Amino acid sequence: MAILEQNQTRRDPAQGSPPTPAIAIASVVLSMALVAVGNGLMFAYIPVRLGAEGFDPTWAGLIVTGLSAGGLAGCILTGPLVRRVGHARAFMVLSALIVLSNAAVGAGPHPLSWIAARALYGFAICGLFIVAQSWLNDVIANAIRGRVMAFFYVAYVAGLGVGYATLALIDIRAADAPLIGIAFTALSILPVGLTRLAQPPPPQAASVALGRAWRISPVGVAGMLAVGGLSMTISGFAPIHATAKGYSQADVALLLSAMPVGTLILQIPLGWISDRTDRRFVLVAASALALAAGLFALGFDGGGLAALVVIYVVWDGASESIYSLASAHAADRAGKDDMVALSSSLLFAWSLSGFIVPGIVTGLSAVYGTQAFIYVAIVIAAVFCLFVLWRVVAMSPVPAAETGNFAPMSAQAPLPVELAFPSEEQRRADK
Repeated sequence: MAILEQNQTRRDPAQGSPPTPAIAIASVVLSMALVAVGNGLMFAYIPVRLGAEGFDPTWAGLIVTGLSAGGLAGCILTGPLVRRVGHARAFMVLSALIVLSNAAVGAGPHPLSWIAARALYGFAICGLFIVAQSWLNDVIANAIRGRVMAFFYVAYVAGLGVGYATLALIDIRAADAPLIGIAFTALSILPVGLTRLAQPPPPQAASVALGRAWRISPVGVAGMLAVGGLSMTISGFAPIHATAKGYSQADVALLLSAMPVGTLILQIPLGWISDRTDRRFVLVAASALALAAGLFALGFDGGGLAALVVIYVVWDGASESIYSLASAHAADRAGKDDMVALSSSLLFAWSLSGFIVPGIVTGLSAVYGTQAFIYVAIVIAAVFCLFVLWRVVAMSPVPAAETGNFAPMSAQAPLPVELAFPSEEQRRADK
């Protein structure tokens, strides 16, 4: 793998020969994969622990909403933090906040303090993704950018799956999960702390302009609004609902650990097809698949675990695919001068929806029960599918010669922020 030339020239000759680029890049990827293991375990642990302690499921919904609120703050405030202290220090500060969040959860099942702790976690994990992705985007050559970022996402999703599966092995009433989360977060600091990967220049401020982003790509903005709600609704409320339905700790662990498989299986073929046809057709297919899976989830609700695992794998995979497809479609329609505002606006739309929709689901769950999240997800998928169909009729597609290449991504992480943290080519163009 080649590191961009400007980073090689910034390195102090006194430090000796530059490190092997693949090893240096892998340090950031490894750090985020280690974080993911602890994060996946904590995500599964909290609703199961609250259920075991007899708390109303509404508390678990409020905790998910708090996490989303923290994520929204992280998307807004991480840029100023990185401009102040740099990428490496920001990564360590944010990792320390995750440790504090897990320690607060480990102090015992106190829902109010857990809401604050998970809001802190949401802020920190969103910030970590922004730091890690902007760091990688600065040093990766364009020729391999898609492959490296795809590996980055796969490593993180795989780490989440390992964390989810670990739930089946712990004592739910002890502090095992928070301690494991703390341990993996602490381990994640080591690769970044020891890396010799050159730090990028301070990022520029990126403005949010939703009106401008909508004019560039209504489908892109609508896709981010849809998938922000879908992702947080399905991944956040599936363990809450499964626990309320009486599924065992091991069952919940299996269901959650299987869900990321759908992301890994569906994104590649859908992305390959989208590179060869109008991406909107593929978005319609993905949203229709999410709609159908939601209906099956409703029909088989409370049924056999094996059927639910298959349904949720497809449901989660189809929903997550909307994220990367909508992002690629928006980039296809944007000019070079539009990219910074477009990306920051898409990031904001994703974060805003990821905050508002869980709050709505929590309120509905208090009245109609925890299955309310299934109905909300079905409505979101149906509305987005109909909107994209309308846009297909109303607007002509982007010519194939002008489209970019699809890159797998996960809605469990913010958009690649090479656009909010401009690439070297963009920085040169601005001079």
